Amino acid sequence: MKEPIQVFTTAPNRAIARRIARALIDLRLAACVQILGPIVSTYRWQGQVENAREWLCLIKTSRARFRELSSTVEGLHPYDTPEIVALPIAAGNRRYLAWLAASVRPLPARPRSARRPGCR
Repeated sequence: MKEPIQVFTTAPNRAIARRIARALIDLRLAACVQILGPIVSTYRWQGQVENAREWLCLIKTSRARFRELSSTVEGLHPYDTPEIVALPIAAGNRRYLAWLAASVRPLPARPRSARRPGCR
């Protein structure tokens, strides 16, 4: 597979994490999404140090699908600035990486019917 990646994002609760995961799988933007949590995140936001309980999503995809994946996560996410970061997968089981590639490959466009509307 060319350029497999793992994307990380967090969600404020399990339901949102599951909704993001399902959308990414349904759209073939991810081969697998693992949801871990709850975790505790400590971060600086608007000048204040914050602690939050979150759910971590580990998303397996390809670099070619990242832009659309990122846009989809942003559209589903309640945070103003969601964490969406990607790291390359340097190596992996050959069969797993082949499965990953096949799982995120866009489905071919369906050919249009040669018949005109209303013709039988």
